[in-house]
Amino acid sequence: MNPDRPVSPHLQIYRWPLAMVISILHRITGAALAAGALLLVVLLVAVAADPATYGMFKEYLLTGLGQAFLILWMLALFLHLFNGVRHLVFDAGFGFGIEATRISGIMVLLATVVLTAAVWLVAWLY
Repeated sequence: MNPDRPVSPHLQIYRWPLAMVISILHRITGAALAAGALLLVVLLVAVAADPATYGMFKEYLLTGLGQAFLILWMLALFLHLFNGVRHLVFDAGFGFGIEATRISGIMVLLATVVLTAAVWLVAWLY
């Protein structure tokens, strides 16, 4: 037994590796996308119901809280998408090295932020 290593490891002792953080985020975003899908169903029901119901729903989505929810949902969508593509590359047998895993994780995070910002920039400009 190595005396320099903790006897009982805890998450507070270790620095979380990027792969671990992205894995946890992938699971959380999957759940968030399921919740967002329920909101999409509510939107479709509101559209099918009548213009007044849709108008109420649209007013909610235009509030600060509604916009924040949509931005977070978009972040979840892109992170889940890009990490899914990353896992497809892993399934093909590529990118298993420590450095390749770190770089692909950073690419997932950058692509998520850049694409979310681009979509919202276009949405606010038009």
